[in-house]
Amino acid sequence: MSENGGAPEGKRPDVDPELTEMTELGQSDPFQAERERLEAEVAAMKDKFLRAFAEAENIRRRAEKEVTDAKTYGIASFARDVLNVADDLSRALGAVEAEAKEKAEGAFKSLLDGLELTERGLHKALEKHGIRKLEPKGERFDPNHHQAMFEIPDETVPAGTVLQVVQSGYVIGDRVLRPAMVGVSRGGPKVARETTPEGEVGNG
Repeated sequence: MSENGGAPEGKRPDVDPELTEMTELGQSDPFQAERERLEAEVAAMKDKFLRAFAEAENIRRRAEKEVTDAKTYGIASFARDVLNVADDLSRALGAVEAEAKEKAEGAFKSLLDGLELTERGLHKALEKHGIRKLEPKGERFDPNHHQAMFEIPDETVPAGTVLQVVQSGYVIGDRVLRPAMVGVSRGGPKVARETTPEGEVGNG
């Protein structure tokens, strides 16, 4: 023992293990809590960033689609008016009988040639702007692109076949600008509805 009556020299006084553990826990708890708080803040900020990024991406895509649609469909109203001119040209040329066209001479022939040239140029201009003419004669009736005006009894073709086109239809992009007005067959064999590879039922 030492002169002061303490513990023998070279020997540490006995320490309660439970007291030591409580002391260590007391010192580490604040650091652990701070670490958990910071981790939670980082996770919350990361979540907010990802949400904001996703929203910005959605806004960008919507804006791109609106710009694309504006370019594609912005001329729809104007195009409908132009179609009236195309119809007038077609009717004017259709009013001339085939025999008269073949025998046309001089100024009359020049007039017919000019009208046909104008009609072809008009359709090329429409196609240049994504406007396509529908020629559904012989095709299966499609209510999305055709408007049935009357039925034609005919047992030699499948029911629902377009046999006559009263007025041509037009589409712009993937939208119908004007449905084709048609006469549809009835009385013939019905065509079975086809199944697409995805299992969806579609028109044959």
